[in-house]
Amino acid sequence: MSYSLSTLWYDRQRYLPGILAVAFSALLIALQCGLLLGLFSITSIPVDHTNADIWVGAPEVLSVDLGRPIREATIALLANEPAVERVEIYLQGFSYWSKPDGGTELCMVIGCRLDENALGKVKELTPDLYSQLSEPGAVVIDESDMDRLGIKKINDVAEVAGTRVRVVGLTKGLKSLAGPYVFCSVNTARPLLRVFPDQITYVLGKCYKKEDATKVVEKLRENPNISAFTSWEFSFRSRMHWLTKTKAGIALGYAAALGLLVGAVVTSQTLYAATAASLREFAVLRAMGIPRWRMQLLVMNQSLWVGLLGVGLALPAVHGLAEVADYLGVKVELPMWLLGSATGVTLSMALLSGLFALRSLRNVEPAALLR
Repeated sequence: MSYSLSTLWYDRQRYLPGILAVAFSALLIALQCGLLLGLFSITSIPVDHTNADIWVGAPEVLSVDLGRPIREATIALLANEPAVERVEIYLQGFSYWSKPDGGTELCMVIGCRLDENALGKVKELTPDLYSQLSEPGAVVIDESDMDRLGIKKINDVAEVAGTRVRVVGLTKGLKSLAGPYVFCSVNTARPLLRVFPDQITYVLGKCYKKEDATKVVEKLRENPNISAFTSWEFSFRSRMHWLTKTKAGIALGYAAALGLLVGAVVTSQTLYAATAASLREFAVLRAMGIPRWRMQLLVMNQSLWVGLLGVGLALPAVHGLAEVADYLGVKVELPMWLLGSATGVTLSMALLSGLFALRSLRNVEPAALLR
């Protein structure tokens, strides 16, 4: 290993392009995947930022934002389960926000109960905010969507589906992917979504023991007229729908794969050229009686170090660019499993490039020194 490092340092100008290629590949993979996770975590905000253990909706619901109306009587199916502590109704759907100065904007209306322990209330709603939401027509939006909705300040008024609403407060960090979130009470949400009095979008449930949620959901799934999920399942289902069924998810995944391909090609060619340029040195080692497998091991060690050095350059850059993205309002998630996976993929790519470079050692013989 020390000889491999010495060789890399001595021929650093020769190996530097390979290290930079690996760093670029690891950077692009981690950043694109982190951007993908951050982008689609927005789609599951109504699930991730609430306290419900179980979500019950219409059959074959693909994502939390694609719920369809169901009868309010469905609440009895969940309320009759012995493991369920409490249940409540939840309204959500797309509507049209009419700006005070003209123009319309698609928005996502969310109506929930507003007591302190409400299951559908997002955690960002403070006691002061959900107290004000009890007023008819009162809504709360995220501060990042004010310009988008034409709102200048708190207490500005607008219309949603022809119904007058007043913005009584702002949240922070709840930016939506499809349309701005508009939080309100159940009574305010009904005319905004134009649903019948006996219609809701979801039934939420909380179990005495969180681990019982899976058993309750499995039992509810025997009913073909509803769909039931634990909160984790529904969050994952919502993210995967946007990731695999939308062009945005496919495009970002393609970009990450392209970064891996570019890094692999450049790294393999760099290592191959560096190994081919050192054939006389390898011929000397062969003349000294060094077996061919030891030279092959040397090339693989060099490939490993190229990969490690590239990853070492990429990780700080990834975190730096993630901070820049966060400052610009773009969420990038970098969990440890993602960084570990990107590191593993990048090192595997470097080692495969090393295997490709071994081709240049096939004809290494001491006679090459006489040419």
